[in-house]
Amino acid sequence: MRNKRRMRCARALTCVGAAAGMAMAAPVMGEGYPTKPVRLVVPFPPGGGTDLVGRTIAQALGERLGQSIIVDNRAGAGGVIGADHVAKAPPDGYTLLMGTPGPLTINPNLRKVPYDPERDFAPITLATISPFVLVVHPSVPARSVKALIAIARTKSGDLNYSTSGQGSVSHLAGAQFEALADIKFTLIPFKGSNPSLTALIAGQVDLTLENQPVTLPHIRAGKLRGLAVGTLQRSSLLPQLPTMREAGVVGYEMSTAFGVLAPARTPGAILTRLSQELSGALRRADMKERLATQGLEAVGSTPQEFATHLRDERERYARLIRSAGIKLD
Repeated sequence: MRNKRRMRCARALTCVGAAAGMAMAAPVMGEGYPTKPVRLVVPFPPGGGTDLVGRTIAQALGERLGQSIIVDNRAGAGGVIGADHVAKAPPDGYTLLMGTPGPLTINPNLRKVPYDPERDFAPITLATISPFVLVVHPSVPARSVKALIAIARTKSGDLNYSTSGQGSVSHLAGAQFEALADIKFTLIPFKGSNPSLTALIAGQVDLTLENQPVTLPHIRAGKLRGLAVGTLQRSSLLPQLPTMREAGVVGYEMSTAFGVLAPARTPGAILTRLSQELSGALRRADMKERLATQGLEAVGSTPQEFATHLRDERERYARLIRSAGIKLD
């Protein structure tokens, strides 16, 4: 799964020199770090896609650093509460953020947040990318995107669509689908992907677009029916599913990226050490395989490449939010 955003990120070669300069200072300034456990703040509830990725990365990073990485779930306000906690934490490398689009690239386009997404964070690495998957409850008769669109057009607004929150990535994923397919669903927001999927599995809602790591087990178990993936290429784990574009939704693209950040003003040597250790872990064959079984593609970018990715994503989501007319209540 190579999408345009990863390609843009990888082409940011002009930043390599700066990263190399930071790395030269690391052996001196970063020596001795860390001397105590590090907290990785996951700004969403346990059980969701961000939590699954966070725990996998925490274990791998802990092994590389020789210290415990404690996962700290601080959910609320679409990830803003957890992100704000990290933004205001001491910049000493002992409080990190499991970054997702919600608090970093979406919410700043929807409302005033208590931090500056560029100024208050220091990117460390873009860790993984995964596709969004369109899934329906088995009771929904549609077995293709085309059939689902036909049902939606005959029952405009009658199909219920769950999301992991108002203004979340899943909300934008659905809004993009509605706009490009010229259909309308009844939006039902939940507080996190786990309760959203729980409601879908129980048949309380009809469909959702959600991260592959959390949808994949339920598709394989037959509890949900997958119809398409949001990336430009098919998923190696769900090769039977077409992309949304292949299914006729021209122009559709939706995936999500997970990355690790620290508070701004964290010493450069610590950032470099963390970036080197995370990237090293993500390059390992066993780590790539482990993430792949969860529906994730390992990336492991430089801090500068991750910063470029975040800026590009903020601009892209701003355009989508404006075109779809999305506003928070």
